[in-house]
Amino acid sequence: MTDQQLEQRLRNWYRTEIGESERAPAELRTSVTAIPVKQRRFVHWAWSDSTRRLSFRIASASAIVVLAVAGALYLTRPGQPQVGTPRLTPGANASPSLPASTRRPTPTPPSPPPAGQIGPIGDGRQIHTSTRLADGHVLIVGGYNNLDGELASAVLYDPATNTFRPTGSLAQARGYHTATLLADGRVLISGGGPPGWPGSFPGITGPFLASAELYDATTGTFSPTGSMATPRESQTATLLADGRVLITGGADFQAHAVAGAELYDPKTGTFRPTGPMMIARAFHTATLLADGRVLVAGGSPAAWGTTAHLASAEIYNPKAGTFTPTGSMTGGRDFNTATLLADGRVLLAGGSSGSQQDVGPEAREDIATAEIYDPRTGTFAPTGSLIDGRQYHTATLLSDGRVLVVGGGGDYTNRLFLASAELFDPTKGTFTAAGPLAAARTYLAATVLDDDRVLVSGGYGAVGPLASAEIYDPATGTFSPAG
Repeated sequence: MTDQQLEQRLRNWYRTEIGESERAPAELRTSVTAIPVKQRRFVHWAWSDSTRRLSFRIASASAIVVLAVAGALYLTRPGQPQVGTPRLTPGANASPSLPASTRRPTPTPPSPPPAGQIGPIGDGRQIHTSTRLADGHVLIVGGYNNLDGELASAVLYDPATNTFRPTGSLAQARGYHTATLLADGRVLISGGGPPGWPGSFPGITGPFLASAELYDATTGTFSPTGSMATPRESQTATLLADGRVLITGGADFQAHAVAGAELYDPKTGTFRPTGPMMIARAFHTATLLADGRVLVAGGSPAAWGTTAHLASAEIYNPKAGTFTPTGSMTGGRDFNTATLLADGRVLLAGGSSGSQQDVGPEAREDIATAEIYDPRTGTFAPTGSLIDGRQYHTATLLSDGRVLVVGGGGDYTNRLFLASAELFDPTKGTFTAAGPLAAARTYLAATVLDDDRVLVSGGYGAVGPLASAEIYDPATGTFSPAG
């Protein structure tokens, strides 16, 4: 059967057979591991009970077993006949993609993670935000915990004492949101919400948020501000030269990418429409250029969907409030990084190829290619490739003009993530090894400090969402524990 049919069948089974019963989740985990790897890649939530909300208490007095036999999925209960559906071969993805890195990590997959983690940054978290404040502290907000629950907690990092401490909590828990330092020192938190990836159990996900909040560093509290017109997650938020914030794209709860864009005015505390973009996109990048325009590039036109990633790019003009096309990338990519270089060009590195629901070894490969956008010519050109292909990584500009690329990796099924780091030299157009991290992590956050060191926090590791943090020192080229 197709991935979508398998997901729906398991959803239906969950609703009708599990309910509120008391059986431990081991049966489900054992049974689903019998499903072929190509199918299991798409529904990895089913066997990873401690990273997915299988605390729902599985099965009742009657045993329920999921079997994959001879390519068919059978759902059985004692005393009831088997019901099977022939497994169909998923269609090949015809979308153009970028070449994958041949260097893939191959550690032995670890045991399922523990029920939760607490560490220097409080809760273990992934897909959170990290923002350097005007006083040099770093604000870490929200994200998703070990049970895919969205977090309301926030912590502050003090570089002078190398310590973390709690600060005020969000009014609404959220992950996959944005955090933008405003000109007056406050931080705008917008959108996000519950996790929206495929395979989430009924009741875990919910509508994404249109709401926004402001963090005041002087009081250490969050307060509501105006809401966006469109609820969205995985959007971008870019501080413009005039102090307003441009919100672009993202995904809605129906897994559609959003073409709409909005402007937040901190003077009035309100959002208003602008644009829209020429193409709906999620998991894209938006980069403020030296001339005040914004480069929006790549992404996916159907969040968590099966369509090809976008190679197109467009330019937002704040004075006109419009988007216009610019040159296209050499290939489609999403979950990549985009970093403004000291000379005004933009480095786009890594990302993923394949669609969100591809199956098999080729699915959602971490790509190693990189390219540079030149705003003077409006064109992209290839540059040196990453040593390791990666997505969900970070890329941070250092004071000497180099770019630090850290972590990432998209194999959540086997939890094969990267501890490696690399430095891009724009004068040579090459990447060289740095680090590595003490712990492999993906969907992490990275923030440059006032002294040019880089704080790396959280992310997803071999044991689930991480509560640890590390500091990269460009003087030594090494990472050390933070907190």
